[in-house]
Amino acid sequence: MIVFDLKCGNAHVFEAWFGSSADYADQQARGLVDCPICGDRAIAKAAMAPAVSAKGNQQGGVSPAAMKAAMAALAAAQSKALEGSEWVGAAFAGRARAMHEGIEDHAPIHGQATIAEAKALAEDGVPVAPLPLPIIPPEACN
Repeated sequence: MIVFDLKCGNAHVFEAWFGSSADYADQQARGLVDCPICGDRAIAKAAMAPAVSAKGNQQGGVSPAAMKAAMAALAAAQSKALEGSEWVGAAFAGRARAMHEGIEDHAPIHGQATIAEAKALAEDGVPVAPLPLPIIPPEACN
């Protein structure tokens, strides 16, 4: 696996994982790489900072408190992004496809899809993106 920092035409920078550089090039050529923030498909590799290891006698990495704060900020951002979006559960792939094909009115939705369903949606040009953190279905919340 390889990770790239990517940047869309609207200057959003995001991280994406690929099986190889060739996988990235293939997906980019087929128009399958898009910005998870705005959906823009004008994507290019962004400048990346090199990974520099700490000296053997120094503690490197992120502190647990910093990691906890980062995860909390990510969860809050995801929650904010999902405001006004309807949880559709396992019906996600069908609903997203119906909206894409004009059978159903467009509306913000989120839910569950299998890897095969997500790949089929992406191959057919349906604009979908995975969420960075898992979602607890509303019926499972206290």
